[in-house]
Amino acid sequence: QVQLVESGGGLVQAGGSLRLSCAASGRTISNYNMGWFRQSSGLEREFVARINLSGQMTYYAESVKGRFTISRDNAKNTVYLQMNNLKPEDTAVYYCAARAPPYGSRALDDYDYWGQGTQVTVSS
Repeated sequence: QVQLVESGGGLVQAGGSLRLSCAASGRTISNYNMGWFRQSSGLEREFVARINLSGQMTYYAESVKGRFTISRDNAKNTVYLQMNNLKPEDTAVYYCAARAPPYGSRALDDYDYWGQGTQVTVSS
């Protein structure tokens, strides 16, 4: 079992930045591809970004490409999501998730473990 705990959410003005963290326990995340997802009120949970085991491969949703950066520190068992130039439409609960290999999915069902989420609110 992998337990994931997100932190770093909050209220920020449009154009601002936040860095989300996802701390893992139970098992080392070096064995897992990691992803970030988000869910806005009334909408389905959607893919945001993913990163492979080593951190050398990343992939982003078009809506966040160029503004968000996913990274990982396997020594700290932590994954990050740096969010810059935030927009009101980025307001959502953000979740991190872990997926055993192979790498390459943006489908929710392909991820094995999920955190409880952290709220990000962007004001205009």
